[in-house]
Amino acid sequence: MPLLVEMGWGGLVQAPWSITWTDITPYVDVTSGVTITRGASDELSETQPGTASMTLDNKDGRFTPGNPSSPYAPFVRRNAPIRVSVATYPGRTGAGPWPLAQLTDDFDNGVADPALWTTSGGSVEVGGRLRQPVVSGVTARCTSARSWVLTGSQTTVRLVTVPAGGGSSSMSVNWYLNSTTAGTRMRWSYNGLTNQLRATSEVGGVDGAGVWFDYDPIEHAWLRVREASGTTVFETSPDGWDWTTRRSVTTPGWVGTDLVQMDFVATRTGGTSDYIEWDYLGAQLRPRFWGMVNELPVQWSGLYSSVTISATDLFKRLNRLPVLKSMLAEEILSCDALTGFFSFLSAYYPLTEPTGSTAAGDVAGGGAGALALTQVSSGGTLDFGGEGPPETGEGAVTFAPASASAGKYLTGDLGAQAAADATEFLPHVEVWFKTTVNSRVICGLFEPNLEHQLTFLLNGSGVLAIEHTDTGAPVATVTTSSGALNDGVWHHLVYDGSAKRVYIDGAAVGGTLSVSFMSGLRTLHVGGYRGGRLWDGQIAHLAIHEANGPCGPTYAGNYAAGATGFSGETADVRVQRLARYAGLGSVTVWGSTHDQVASQGPAGTGVVARLREVEASESGKLFAERDYYGVAYQSRDVRYNPDPSSEVFVIDYADLDTLGVQLADDDQKLVNQAQGSRPGGATQRVNAPSSVFAFGPYEPGGGSLNLLKTTDNSVLDALYWLVSRYANPGPELREVPVEAYTMPSYLDILDAEISSYFTVYNLPAQAPTSEMRVTVEGYTETIKHNSHQIQFRTSASATDSVWVLDDPVYSQLDYTTRLAY
Repeated sequence: MPLLVEMGWGGLVQAPWSITWTDITPYVDVTSGVTITRGASDELSETQPGTASMTLDNKDGRFTPGNPSSPYAPFVRRNAPIRVSVATYPGRTGAGPWPLAQLTDDFDNGVADPALWTTSGGSVEVGGRLRQPVVSGVTARCTSARSWVLTGSQTTVRLVTVPAGGGSSSMSVNWYLNSTTAGTRMRWSYNGLTNQLRATSEVGGVDGAGVWFDYDPIEHAWLRVREASGTTVFETSPDGWDWTTRRSVTTPGWVGTDLVQMDFVATRTGGTSDYIEWDYLGAQLRPRFWGMVNELPVQWSGLYSSVTISATDLFKRLNRLPVLKSMLAEEILSCDALTGFFSFLSAYYPLTEPTGSTAAGDVAGGGAGALALTQVSSGGTLDFGGEGPPETGEGAVTFAPASASAGKYLTGDLGAQAAADATEFLPHVEVWFKTTVNSRVICGLFEPNLEHQLTFLLNGSGVLAIEHTDTGAPVATVTTSSGALNDGVWHHLVYDGSAKRVYIDGAAVGGTLSVSFMSGLRTLHVGGYRGGRLWDGQIAHLAIHEANGPCGPTYAGNYAAGATGFSGETADVRVQRLARYAGLGSVTVWGSTHDQVASQGPAGTGVVARLREVEASESGKLFAERDYYGVAYQSRDVRYNPDPSSEVFVIDYADLDTLGVQLADDDQKLVNQAQGSRPGGATQRVNAPSSVFAFGPYEPGGGSLNLLKTTDNSVLDALYWLVSRYANPGPELREVPVEAYTMPSYLDILDAEISSYFTVYNLPAQAPTSEMRVTVEGYTETIKHNSHQIQFRTSASATDSVWVLDDPVYSQLDYTTRLAY
């Protein structure tokens, strides 16, 4: 059956590396099949969240939510991770000896195939797996004939269940590739006493350079031995698709001369009996879907129970995430992952509370107390809701004391945990401030017994100074070389408590400062310190990080977030930044043409909306990966001038489901005039007069385009690119249905991804040309037993052809005169 369906019971989609996957393929109704939809309807539409649906046999109640007797209880619930793959087995062709890749077995028929195996010691097929007892005094074997060649070939197997040590004095669980000489062989072995895997290339049963490493049932679920060009590699994989090399050796001479015998062998000395299980020998996997289950509705037909589940890819989770804060706030909340050290956010006070507030809260989530308004003497004001740093769109707190010793400031207790962290780790402080007054304190931290104090202030010249106190020592002052900062504009301060350095507005100021190491810092004062030197101006986004190394350069990078919203960074960098805000560690970037993009600094929109802004501005493509919890972003040049050598496959029209083939020539995509602008830029317009004259005006849906460009010329280029491609679109194939399972190029067809292209040739005489190259925009597939129907949604690849100087194809006048954008 060309299918592998796995559930991550109890796992979290946002932590894919920690998911233990359970094979539920035997319970899938392969008559109705698994249906998957991905991509977009056409190239002018956004890709939609991918979906999958299937029906599961529930006769024993294992898929009933809340059923305590389910083997998966209590994890049969919504949002459970799910992944779907196609598992194919290369067929044997011609007379032997055969490439080792053609030694395959799914172990599904309950009886070891006598044409493939000789078994002993209790080796049996159980539940679709090869099970071998690991019993003292018994050697279990499953041995192939000597009919296989490793040179230029490979073999793959899934290690499903491993035995425990069980008090044995020794254990031997092995997957051998034997030469004709006893003891000369390749071997993957597992030691249940130490829970380790070993990869060896042995002579006389010995390999002194054999590599042992700790076994991880998630990362090492699949094993492979592969030979290519004189090198043999031992590899592991969590999914049978992405492989990691664990060891490589120069291919020994016997591989090129001897026929290989495969041997699964298990034995132990003493201890508790157990077993090992193998599966999917020789399977070649192609991932089709990765996501989470939406629902598990239990249905009955008489006494027969089934569960028809639907699932959605990671865009479901992304669409449900809270609205993003400003880029500055998101950077502060997420940038500790970039420091290269162990670091974390101990407390974060954005100080963005609305007008009328009397306290400020911590949003780091570590339990730090709120900052309360504190009155010194009488008079003065402290108001929330003032204008904050320029690219945040958020407010700030404004301090207006009657004098340096009369007015209001904020005080709070960071808590016992923060004090303990400040003892074990090194404090890093960042804060934004704005003032025209000198000799005032921005903020201060101190240990309740005052043995350690750390205060940041502007001195009488407006220069940043740091006051500090070590145990038993008087207060000391260090003056930095910041220059005057009381100039009435926003400044960003970072203090690195490890390197003892200061960064102002993203740049290091001076060298190492003679500031004491701090400990036990628990109390925080903002806009003054211990009743004096009250701040006159504004303060925003105060964060306290703890780290075991110098992280100042990373935190200093947050200046660009508040000052410019990272305006000017390229689109690929922006996509990865936004993905980080969503907690995604995996972003695949395709292509190399990435324009600079404008600020997305202010809060108020979700991460998907911001990603879509970049995608639309760049004529790119954004979609969820089908093999992992991650997103892919394609720049527009991925589609430039398709190279025939890069086609994923070619297919004869006669091999299609010809009742579903569609050639379209309509005005669905027609665009002959477009208007657009950028933030703070000019509104511009481009049109194609001949197209307007012939068809009338057609503008893109939604009217004027708002593009995240940084120059007016870039806006003009984007508008021209749109109109030049769609002023007069030609006839195109929009639906290409394929029964892929029966095709010799099955695996190539499965490799087709969004923006891949292929050619349909030998079109009927009524077609405008005998062949057409198309680009994949999306597809719907249904996988059944011995069937895999894929309905590709496609567009004309020629739409993205661009002019190339002196190229025999792409420099032709009136054919590819479109300049690349």
